Amino acid sequence: MTDTARPTKDRLILSAATLFRTRGYHGVGLADVLAEAKAPKGSLYHHFPNGKSDLAIAAATWASDEMLRLIAASFDGAETFGAGATTLCYKLAKLFDKTGWDTCPVAATLFEGPDNTKMRAHAAHIYDGWIAEVLDHAERLGLSDRDAQSKAEHLFVLIQGGWMLARARRNSDVLRRLAHQL
Repeated sequence: MTDTARPTKDRLILSAATLFRTRGYHGVGLADVLAEAKAPKGSLYHHFPNGKSDLAIAAATWASDEMLRLIAASFDGAETFGAGATTLCYKLAKLFDKTGWDTCPVAATLFEGPDNTKMRAHAAHIYDGWIAEVLDHAERLGLSDRDAQSKAEHLFVLIQGGWMLARARRNSDVLRRLAHQL
C-alpha cells in the first residue's frame, strides 16, 4: 500500500516499481499504477509526458538507487572485498525473502518493456553504475585495477544469475552462497 502523504510523483514511481517487479512491464496497466498510487489520471501524464515508458525509467532508476544504497551499506564497514561481497549477498537474500521471490525490478521494467533504445540504454547505465559502485569499493579495499574490475563484473553476473536461480528454486540460500564463488 502506498503512503498518500508522499508527493504524487513519488507515489506513482513507487507504485510502478512494485507493480513492474511483481507483474512485469506488460502485466501492468496505467490504471493499475494510478489505483495503487491513489493518484488522478492527469497526474501521470503531468509528471511523465510519455506515459508508461517514462514511468518505467523513473521506477527502474528508483530501484537502482535502492540497490546502490544496499551495495554501499554492504561494503562501507568491510575490511576486505570478500567480506563486503558476503554482506551484500546476505542482504540480497534477505531482500529476496522479503519481496516474495520477485524478479529484478530493473530487468522486469526495462527489458520486458517496449523494445526501444532508450530503455535498453538506461538499463546499461544502471547496471554499469552498480558495477562501478562495487569497483570503487574493490579498489578502496586494495584490489588492483584489473582484479577490481574483474571481481566487480563477476559479482554482478553472479548476483543476476543467482537471483534467477533463487527464484526458480524459491530459495534464498543460493544468494547467500554467491560470495564463495568469487
